[in-house]
Amino acid sequence: MRNWKDKQEQLTEEEKRRRRQAFRTNMVYGTVFLSFTSLVLRAGYVQVAKGKSFRQAELTTQTARIPILPQRGWIYDANGQVLAWDKPTMSIVLNRYSTVSDATYHQVAQVLAPVLQTTPAKLYQTMNSATGTIQVTLANNVTNEQVAFVVEHQSQLPGVQVVQDYQRQYPNGDLAGQVLGYVGAITAENVNQYKGYLYSQKVGETGIEQEYEPILQGNPGYELVAINSAGNAIGSVGEIAPKDGDNIQLTLDGHEQAEAQMIMQNMINSSSNKNNVEDAAAVMLNVKTGGVIAMVSYPYLDPNWYTMGTLGQHANYLSTSGAQMNNAIGMYNYPGSTVKPANLITALKAGVVKPDTVIEDDGYIYIGTSRKNEDEGFAFGGVNPIEAITVSSDVFFYQVGLWLGKWFGSSTSSGGGYPPTAGSFQNYLNTDFAKGINQLFQGEVDFGLGYPTGIDLPYEAAGKFYVEDYTQGNSQVQYNLKASEASVAKTGKYVNYGSPASLADAAIGQSQQFTPMQLAEYAMTLADQGLRLKPHLLENVFTENGTPSSGAKPLQTVKPQIEGKVQAASWQWNLVKQGMYGVTSNPSGTAYSAFVGAPYQVAGKTGTAQIYLGGKPTDNSVFICYAPLNNPQVAIAVMAPGGGYGAQFSAVIARQMLDAYFNEHHEPFMPKSGWTSTAIPANWKSSPAYTLPEQSH
Repeated sequence: MRNWKDKQEQLTEEEKRRRRQAFRTNMVYGTVFLSFTSLVLRAGYVQVAKGKSFRQAELTTQTARIPILPQRGWIYDANGQVLAWDKPTMSIVLNRYSTVSDATYHQVAQVLAPVLQTTPAKLYQTMNSATGTIQVTLANNVTNEQVAFVVEHQSQLPGVQVVQDYQRQYPNGDLAGQVLGYVGAITAENVNQYKGYLYSQKVGETGIEQEYEPILQGNPGYELVAINSAGNAIGSVGEIAPKDGDNIQLTLDGHEQAEAQMIMQNMINSSSNKNNVEDAAAVMLNVKTGGVIAMVSYPYLDPNWYTMGTLGQHANYLSTSGAQMNNAIGMYNYPGSTVKPANLITALKAGVVKPDTVIEDDGYIYIGTSRKNEDEGFAFGGVNPIEAITVSSDVFFYQVGLWLGKWFGSSTSSGGGYPPTAGSFQNYLNTDFAKGINQLFQGEVDFGLGYPTGIDLPYEAAGKFYVEDYTQGNSQVQYNLKASEASVAKTGKYVNYGSPASLADAAIGQSQQFTPMQLAEYAMTLADQGLRLKPHLLENVFTENGTPSSGAKPLQTVKPQIEGKVQAASWQWNLVKQGMYGVTSNPSGTAYSAFVGAPYQVAGKTGTAQIYLGGKPTDNSVFICYAPLNNPQVAIAVMAPGGGYGAQFSAVIARQMLDAYFNEHHEPFMPKSGWTSTAIPANWKSSPAYTLPEQSH
């Protein structure tokens, strides 16, 4: 099959036209042979007994424009491997000619329904659907026996025709299933979105298939056919060939994608928290371009279920697993301490923290009457900014948030307070508190957090920001950052009912929710010292005859797009970089155990946020990183609600993803003699990542 595909990719338009005609002819001739004997016997009777009346009928003819479907463009990975393609098939269609009566269509339904394994009533209903178009599809991907029946009984089936069609196939099953998406039929619900389409065309419903529908689709052709008074085609007058869809190449590396999905599945299988992990995601970005190298969304989804007629067999899995959502862009949750590098940059720029600042971490502080503890009761003693990142000191960042909001004096013995100049507590909230928490949240937004990244996929979610509302028992309520900033800019205040503890929680990632995609963009921006690139999946667009392996010049190549720039001094970036490097290289670092022995240096940050799943408390395991430390190539974000500590789950996944990346084709971390193939692993379809997700639901 692969050889056939390679040849198919190289076809010229003229060759495609000839092969399309040959395919239709050969399929029909092959099935005609099955019923040839009966047709020969019938021919004698027709010529002798009915010849005169038939000749008379043929004198009265009409013409009809019969559509010819285009082939949908193929989707390739970064290495030129096919991720989605169109398999030629045969379909049975009805061309509704004005010369054929409704009573005749009832008769057609009676004759054809048993062969198509349906009822005459249902078939007749299908025959009358899709009003406004001459052609309606009665059955897709039909068998040789069904084709033979139509050919043999053509005189009883006016307007019924066997045509070449295509079935969308995804040769690697659930590899990047949510990223690729799938195609489906035009329905009554979406028909208005596809003006000018044929009802028989398949359209992208999710993922890349939906995002690049205009590029992949192509334009139908038409055959002008002469029709006699009986409604039978008696000859072809001419043909306008269809324009096949253009081919696209993604930045996605099929090998790394497969490795990442296997790593995620194996980690879940072996984790003591496996029963808690219902959703997870991981994203790897190219730091130089913003291109997505891998995007994992667990549980996995096989797009073939939607295109090969097996959807019903997987209904229970789909209804209970949530696999239809791309968790990399649609799942938002608390990031935990992964936001600390961004918040440190904000604090350094604001001057509330300096390189030599040392905060005494005794394991807790008071904020008003509320006690805020260090995670797991740790007490790190005196910590500076670098150490605060390396060991992930919550107390250090509690103070960072409080100082930005001008709440001073919190310690193990005092709850601190707001400046006397603020007057009342409510006025403090409306002024200094609002300005401080805006500064903290906006600093994160500048890194790409909290709002959609603009990735070229449909249904990307935004993030959320919260404050603890003292009028509602200090429960979290959503905070409108844009409205607050606009009000502060205009009036100097923003009426809110937050609490100082919100400043502390925001500083450690417990007052905001972000998607894995946003976190990956954030990690990439840290790697680029503030340069924020737009993440993207599309790499190249080729003509319908061009492919990545043919040497064809692309019609379009996506170039890196700068979305913004976080302004900070080089010494500030270096300070954060040292802290993040300590996370993976210092024995006191929170992810040290995950990166022991790595042949490359990594800047990382763990996150363990307290969340609830099913009404029970658990941890959101989060990790971000970039590598190599100097001249970074890739950035990663991993999120697994219910996975436990970031260092023990998500950091391990990131380490193994980096190993797979550098083992693939990247010196000097792996000598060329040890490079692995860029091909999708041969064991992919026998791996747990391919076989287990559905079995677990």
